[in-house]
Amino acid sequence: MLALVWGEIVLAEPRIALVIGNSAYGSVTALDNPSNDARLISRRLNELGFEVTELTDSDQVAMKRAIAQFGRDLRAAGSEAAGLFYYAGHGVQSFGSNYLLPVDISLSDPADLDLLAVEARSVLHQMASAKNKTNIVILDACRNNPFEDLADMDDNGLAEMKAPTGTFLAYATDPGGVALDGEAGNSPFTLSLAEHITVPGLPIEQLFKKVRVDVLNTTRGQQTPWDTSSLTRDFSFAPQQTPIQDFETETSAWQTVSEARDAVQIMLFLRAYPDSEFAPAARDLLQVVMAESFGSAPSVSPESQSAEVAQKPKITDEERLMFDLAADDDTLHAYQTYLQAYPQGAFSDQATERVAALEQAAKTITRKAEAQPAAPGSDEVVTLNSRLTFGNTHVQGKTISDLIKGSPQFPPIEGLPEALWKDQQCSNCHQWTPDTLCTQANTYVDHPAAGNIAKEHPYGGGLKLNLRRWAMGGCQS
Repeated sequence: MLALVWGEIVLAEPRIALVIGNSAYGSVTALDNPSNDARLISRRLNELGFEVTELTDSDQVAMKRAIAQFGRDLRAAGSEAAGLFYYAGHGVQSFGSNYLLPVDISLSDPADLDLLAVEARSVLHQMASAKNKTNIVILDACRNNPFEDLADMDDNGLAEMKAPTGTFLAYATDPGGVALDGEAGNSPFTLSLAEHITVPGLPIEQLFKKVRVDVLNTTRGQQTPWDTSSLTRDFSFAPQQTPIQDFETETSAWQTVSEARDAVQIMLFLRAYPDSEFAPAARDLLQVVMAESFGSAPSVSPESQSAEVAQKPKITDEERLMFDLAADDDTLHAYQTYLQAYPQGAFSDQATERVAALEQAAKTITRKAEAQPAAPGSDEVVTLNSRLTFGNTHVQGKTISDLIKGSPQFPPIEGLPEALWKDQQCSNCHQWTPDTLCTQANTYVDHPAAGNIAKEHPYGGGLKLNLRRWAMGGCQS
């Protein structure tokens, strides 16, 4: 059903980026980090499949030529392309418009600003002309106002801009605020962005929430990153890695994963095949691989044990990814898998609390289900090939046999690009037989709440309940 290979990024759209970082200003205050920031972001975007044009310490002519070429490249790439513009350096606002400052800027009269600087809106105009569906603008500017002594130029920071539909705008700080240049070779905003941008499957909205939290903590509340969005489709910089139809069977998938002994691949296998006969072995192997790679958690001295708060071990990328996967799934199985691998992990308290909440919710749903009248048609015997009378419009009138050969109505993983699941056969990923399907359906008998949860299923509402009724009737064909 999906089209990703273990460890590889397969992109559904062309990706084009223009990255500019200006540090070496001549007539205004020079900055330490923008050129470093541009190089760091360019490396990350290259790793993520972007075709990147990088400029550092550019004059006005070079900036305007690059922006014009950026627009031409986007138009040539077509409507499915994703465009990204990143700028680090001095930026100012005047009369509600934002301007990016080239390194050759020399301004004595505010009226000349639009003649000597580059208006940020010109980038938006180029993006709008391409009529592509996804555009991202990231401005790590407004470090200070180099013209605050000039009349009508005493506004701090940048003004909030209106962008065409399909655009995500991210600012290093809130409208009118001042961003810090940073003391570690990069700005706090770009440093956090570079850290989180490679997390597989992380939606862009959640990415910039993580950046906001990091920057607030780093600057002790002095700087609040800001974003606005008119996106109409999901976007993640690093697509979620998921097992694909190249693995013809669950057995061959497990063979590949067990031979690779890679923690991320094992986690993805458990996510794709939570009820596999290999799942117990996969969980055991995961703990072994984690122990081999990172060692056991550091021992805690008696003095530390008596302290009010015990220090958590350092968070690794593998642990963060595993917890993010659990949070995306938001299921008991996902959180329990994380806790088995990291019983004393940095997110263990959150995972434990969520497990308790999910267990309580399941009990509540079960009690309500038992107290309520039976669903319409619940007295009918459901067989593998009988027409279903309960569920949404996609489920009703079809048989279970029909559905397991059909296509999903909703993404099997939240945020997954449509190209990877829409109009694909679910049987490409799930090798269902009557026996394996019956085993799955019986889990809803053993745990009734699981069969009644109202959360959208890739086949639509009602299928789980029908599978439960089928199992209760002996999985008749």
